[in-house]
Amino acid sequence: MIEVLAPGPYATVQDLGRHGHAHLGVPGSGAADAASLRLANRLVGNPEGLAGIELTFGLARLRFLAGAWVALAGAPCPVWSTARDPGIGAPFWVPEGGEVRLGAPSWGLRTYLAVRGGIAVEPVLGSRSTDSLSGLGPPPLRPGMVVPVGMRRGVPVGAVAGLEDIRVDLAPPRPPGAAVLRVLAGPREDWFVPGALAALCAGPYEVSQDSNRVGVRLRGPELARAKEGELPSEGMVTGAVQVPPSGQPIVFLTDHPPTGGYPVIAVVSEADLAIAAQLRPGDEVRFSTRLPH
Repeated sequence: MIEVLAPGPYATVQDLGRHGHAHLGVPGSGAADAASLRLANRLVGNPEGLAGIELTFGLARLRFLAGAWVALAGAPCPVWSTARDPGIGAPFWVPEGGEVRLGAPSWGLRTYLAVRGGIAVEPVLGSRSTDSLSGLGPPPLRPGMVVPVGMRRGVPVGAVAGLEDIRVDLAPPRPPGAAVLRVLAGPREDWFVPGALAALCAGPYEVSQDSNRVGVRLRGPELARAKEGELPSEGMVTGAVQVPPSGQPIVFLTDHPPTGGYPVIAVVSEADLAIAAQLRPGDEVRFSTRLPH
């Protein structure tokens, strides 16, 4: 069991999503940066799909009511713990009654905490993910909440306890320059004036403070339409770059609605969805049509 002493600005339970229910209007949800959750789970010996905790902008404090192997991945934060070697990207043991405290990440937005056995809240429609759009799944973490942990099998021996608190800051310097999201032309590129996709890629855009797990809202060059009116609602995918009448693009993340009526000018490469998930307000981002080989 994990007691939430402070959840930080926004913390939720996430696994790899609630898939297969879009026809019922249920978003896929799941970890915004799935690659980081997978990594954190692998580090503690879990199957990649077990639920962990997604911490938005760090600043969390968690108490472990039983000893546990823990790992962090994603946005690099300073870490304080009763563990010998806490930090990002390596497993560490937290003894019974021990705490893990996170500072704010120097870059990036979302940090993932995995614990051996996984977070064992009750699943809803096959997933333990919190969906911020539909409200399905467990509620966001709040002070005083106790989160269950699943059964642990084969926990490594040699667990270390009784160490005094230490501070480890493994945050590397922020990568230089703007983040780059590689895109394919979207299904409604013809709804925009000629050259609109090139204008999108000319950028740069700035991430708005109105961004969330539904989508990254951007400010920058307006993308002009060639057609008036609105589309009938049609299916949407994670990474869709939707353009409302304001001309300012929105990159859909994992809590996006299953359908939408604004035209999609481009779709972000699956390989770059983790980059989109780590964008935070004020960050600069560019788009490129040069896709990975």
